[in-house]
Amino acid sequence: MTSTERAQVVHPAGPQSGERTIRYRVPVVPDAAWSMAGCSRRTWISRAILLCILAFQAALSLRLHNTAFQDEALYLSSGHVQIDHLLHGTPLPMNYASYFSGSPLLYPVVAALVDAEFGLAGARLLSLFFMLGANTLVYAMTRRLFSERPAIAASALYAVIPSTIVLGHFATYDAAAIFLLALAAWIIVRTDRAPLVAVLPAAPVAVLAVATKYAAGLFLPTLVVLAAVVAWPHRGRSSLVRAVLIVIGVAVPVVAGLYYSDVLEGVRRTTTARMHGDDGPGELLWLSAVWGGLMFLTACFGAVAYARRGRMNESPQAERLGAPGGRWRALLGLLLCGTALLAPAYQIHLAATISLNKHVGFGLLFAAPMAGVGLTRLVGAHFRFPQLACVLWVATLCVGLTKSAEWFGSRPDMSRLNALLREHVTPGAGHYLAETPEVPVYYMHDITDATRWSSLYYIDYKDAHGTKHQGVDGYRKALADGWFDLVVLDGVAMPRMNPVITEAVRSSGKYRLLAAVPYGDNDDSFRVWVKQ
Repeated sequence: MTSTERAQVVHPAGPQSGERTIRYRVPVVPDAAWSMAGCSRRTWISRAILLCILAFQAALSLRLHNTAFQDEALYLSSGHVQIDHLLHGTPLPMNYASYFSGSPLLYPVVAALVDAEFGLAGARLLSLFFMLGANTLVYAMTRRLFSERPAIAASALYAVIPSTIVLGHFATYDAAAIFLLALAAWIIVRTDRAPLVAVLPAAPVAVLAVATKYAAGLFLPTLVVLAAVVAWPHRGRSSLVRAVLIVIGVAVPVVAGLYYSDVLEGVRRTTTARMHGDDGPGELLWLSAVWGGLMFLTACFGAVAYARRGRMNESPQAERLGAPGGRWRALLGLLLCGTALLAPAYQIHLAATISLNKHVGFGLLFAAPMAGVGLTRLVGAHFRFPQLACVLWVATLCVGLTKSAEWFGSRPDMSRLNALLREHVTPGAGHYLAETPEVPVYYMHDITDATRWSSLYYIDYKDAHGTKHQGVDGYRKALADGWFDLVVLDGVAMPRMNPVITEAVRSSGKYRLLAAVPYGDNDDSFRVWVKQ
């Protein structure tokens, strides 16, 4: 009996005396439970689960607490200065574009507007909204590529990795750039069957992501290849036109922006020609494995399983539903999983651990769909082995909880120090030296500004005779002349310069130790000297 014949059933003997004719319809059901046709109930249930995942992700991020980090304070302070410059013509104290890792007119300005109304908590909440939006797009992209089950699994994994938790409560460029990359990727995947020009809106979004944080440009090749790969099963070779359109749509504004603006020096100093460190490949590989290894291995397992079999065949008739070819499936898995290796490879090239924990999250954004496939394949058809997936997810959660709390507490709480400094900083006057001057400048923006503060990174001191002194000699000469009114050292930001400055302060004879403000669980403390 066909489905059409089953759609209407009548009593076989026909209507009898005293009996009513019973007519009813048997609804047509999908051949496989995870078919793209799906039912609306399953869609709404999956969305409800997604909301629970996002709420849990928000709770993980909001549990982190500390005063503003150096980067947060710098970007927010510069944003306020940029707003004053745009609205009132106030001169800029420095050329932010020459050393910022993103356009100073984008995220810093937006975050400063939020900070002006809601403070640091509001700026960090803005980052949380970006990360929640990125995870929502991970779900939508995975659902489009596969189905609801891998989409839920991908979102659940991405929500608990350390990078996602940290960046959801960290007021820097990163969360905004990740969201824009996720939006560009979703547009590319969502328009896989649409007319070729429908992919063009992804180009300006990708450009905006790169302008927000220059390191996002590392993932532009992935977007270009993804545009061709996802459309290949539907359009064949004409899908290559989509890749060309993305290249043109991205290249033209990027080249124009670099040529007609002053951000090229910032791109060079912070991204393309960044100063190399001395961290070894072994250390960088270990840190990459700690911050994203579990999710990456899950994605690799999912890529292999998907390449071998396109569907789990939970229905006896699922075979005839078909699936993309094995080569296409292998290429998609290789693209998404390989993207997760770009950030660690770049950091190994730089021989620097700085920003590694944040950049790992960029790559895992693209590996998340394959990680969702891996988790569902681990569970198996008909939920045969759910305990394996639970163990993997809980292990990822434990790493996320531990590493995020450890990293967020790596910098000392500066609330007590800020209160002390406010009592000794002269409004609108004086010169001050600190290892992390950005933090007191942010918290005391009402009485001081960045032009009054110097860091341990660079100094260009001119003495009474007009002679300039730079480097270590500059610090020693400035301290010997008593040029600074306050000196603040913590031994964390610049440990190599700390003993040099300490010795110069003591030998100058012009400073006295004002206070040693303890921080953390050890005997570490901020040391504050004041000019006698």
